[in-house]
Amino acid sequence: MVKALLVLTSHGAMGETGTQTGFWLSELTHPYFALRDQGIPVDIVSIRGGEVPVDPKSWDEEDNNNARFLATPELVDSLKNSTALSSLSPSEYQAIIFAGGHGTMWDFPDNEPLQRAAITIYQQNGIIAAICHGPAALVNLKYANGDHLIANKRVTGFTNEEEDTIGLTGVVPFLLEDQLKMANAHFVKAAPWCENVVVDGKLITGQNPQSAYAVGEAVAELLLE
Repeated sequence: MVKALLVLTSHGAMGETGTQTGFWLSELTHPYFALRDQGIPVDIVSIRGGEVPVDPKSWDEEDNNNARFLATPELVDSLKNSTALSSLSPSEYQAIIFAGGHGTMWDFPDNEPLQRAAITIYQQNGIIAAICHGPAALVNLKYANGDHLIANKRVTGFTNEEEDTIGLTGVVPFLLEDQLKMANAHFVKAAPWCENVVVDGKLITGQNPQSAYAVGEAVAELLLE
């Protein structure tokens, strides 16, 4: 049976601002249910394991998928006592999905277990997917020969314009759109806050929170082919 891995940030501080961040709740819950409702098992993990920081701004219990997730005790427990990505065997999974949230900008780009898991899954013909700031996982993702995995591939992610709109251009360690372009990816963007999912073979990326469910649907579709 096919199985997907959903990876969350363990980083909870927004630079030096004193503001909390973490992962964006709907970027976990939307792809999670898009996959589970198709009968695809999903394991939720984080970079360091243990309790996972949720961006307080994303705590929206009026969102149906968020409410459904938070009403399920074992799912809530998976956030309080998450498994560390490094403790799993990536070869057991056919897809890896990187949820966004600003925390990812600090602990996704250079994390070796993350890079190893993504490359392993992709090289066994699996899927890499990333949502909003989740493509921070892709900016330094390289094959053994040093080539960027996303070079000459079509991708999207949180745009410079979206970052500027929320006033965090000077806070994040880099601008995601710029870094993806520096890895020689072809960056495909829509208007701010509009759903935009880009599929290039087994690489699936979503621009913003509005794209989270559709990324999950695209992953499910490929897994069930």
